[in-house]
Amino acid sequence: MSQAQLEIQLIASLVAVACALLGVFLVLRRMAMMSDAISHTVLLGIVIAFFITKSITSPLLLVGAALMGVITVSLVELINRTRLVREDAAIGLVFPAIFSVAVILISRLAGDVHLDTDAVLLGELAFAPFNRLRLFGLDIGPEALYSTGGILLINLLFIVLFYKELKLATFDAALAAALGFLPGVIHYVLMALVSLTAVGAFDAVGSVLVVAFMIAPPAAAYLLTDRLSRMLIYSAGIGIFSAISGYWLAHVLDASIAGSMATMTGVSFLAAYLFAPERGLIARARRRQGQRVEFALTMLTMHISQHAARHEDEQENQVRSLHEHLKWSPQFASEIIGLAEKIGLIRQQNGLLTLTENGLKRAQQEFST
Repeated sequence: MSQAQLEIQLIASLVAVACALLGVFLVLRRMAMMSDAISHTVLLGIVIAFFITKSITSPLLLVGAALMGVITVSLVELINRTRLVREDAAIGLVFPAIFSVAVILISRLAGDVHLDTDAVLLGELAFAPFNRLRLFGLDIGPEALYSTGGILLINLLFIVLFYKELKLATFDAALAAALGFLPGVIHYVLMALVSLTAVGAFDAVGSVLVVAFMIAPPAAAYLLTDRLSRMLIYSAGIGIFSAISGYWLAHVLDASIAGSMATMTGVSFLAAYLFAPERGLIARARRRQGQRVEFALTMLTMHISQHAARHEDEQENQVRSLHEHLKWSPQFASEIIGLAEKIGLIRQQNGLLTLTENGLKRAQQEFST
């Protein structure tokens, strides 16, 4: 593995963790689409800051981007509070309007400057190792490594220092306000960090991958655990896995690195969606099947008990006609009878079904409830 390959994977992993940690709170607050909106609207903040500073390397570009992210959130909430449209519609109104203004300003006023939508939205990780940071004449690594690492550190400090406030404001904003935790301030600081993270990662990975890292790993982690602390750890781990596996997928396929990493975030979410122990699609299907079988066993014991009490109705407990009385398919009836025999709820003699002691207890328990 070459040094450039290692640096690309390290930068992508730092971006993945920085995005995933904040994304956890966006997913829990049901604000996933806000990350997409912010990742585009911050372009206007970058453009305005560029017109003021006349430099595409000025740190004020980050400040402008963060402020525009906060403005985006404020406008969305202002429209949403009117109760005339829902939050998703408000995002759909604000995000295209602000983004289109940025694109118009770039095309009309900055056509001869290297500040275009491709550079901002479609960052290329393959070029990240070539933009080096030098200190006292020494090459100390890619600039993106330090910028994304710094953003990750800021995000980590915010989460660690305000973990209790974030947790309470995310799950019960009213209680947080009553306890004096200022959930509104926490909310806007979180959105400012989302803006800062998005613009800080643009040059290296592009906005599409920023959104993928910010939403897919937390969404996958949400399916794996109910604890916030574990969700943060799982999100970071899934983000790192997606970054590294996506790089090698791109290497094998000779494809876009960012596109391959975004694909792997989707693959990771799909795996969690299918195989998560409690909330996965397969686990839920098995649970529903188990509930169906348990209900059928209970129905069977109640049916046998009810008709065994009246000798003239014993014919309804015949194996050959049971499926007709219970409105089951013959195959399903055969499976339930076999299972009930196996676990000792019923016995079969000359085609007639009778309850065992355990089966009788089960039926009486259901009748009593």
